[in-house]
Amino acid sequence: MSKPAKKIIKEIKVDPSKCNGCRACEKACAAFHAIPKYSSFNPARSRIKVVIDERNDQWVPVRAGGYTQAECNGRNHYVIDGKEYSECAFCPASCPSRSWFKEPDSGLPLKCDMCEDVPPLSEPMCVQICARDCLTYSEREVAVAEEETQEADNQMELKTAYESLVKKHGQKKVVDTFSRLSKR
Repeated sequence: MSKPAKKIIKEIKVDPSKCNGCRACEKACAAFHAIPKYSSFNPARSRIKVVIDERNDQWVPVRAGGYTQAECNGRNHYVIDGKEYSECAFCPASCPSRSWFKEPDSGLPLKCDMCEDVPPLSEPMCVQICARDCLTYSEREVAVAEEETQEADNQMELKTAYESLVKKHGQKKVVDTFSRLSKR
């Protein structure tokens, strides 16, 4: 009997209590994703943003998550100690209602790619540069059956995102951007 196939899942964990807001992770990510790599620093290319939770005077690194073609329903606003907060203030999604995590050349959504490179990096750039160990990298194995279900969900999400992007930007612009990004 053969063992079930396994896949490695890469994760970056965030401990906001250690973050001092230096934004070194943003800078390292932006430099890694510059075109050509490490040639410039454009904060719009970063897949991580450091935001401040003013109520608690705490910095929070937020990594680019998945794309959503519509705004979420959680758009409530709260006033705490005279300051207004939106529920989406610390959301990692790329969505139509804000400019976070959008490719600066095309406006297409960005998602953290764990600094995939050839040869592979030992850890994503943001983790390597974080002097306070706020960001930690780990890998875990999952059975292929679990991964296949996740893959089917990812394929459906990708199809929906692609259709939405084509509708908004046109197929030529989407294909040209994907082509340019794949040449890195």
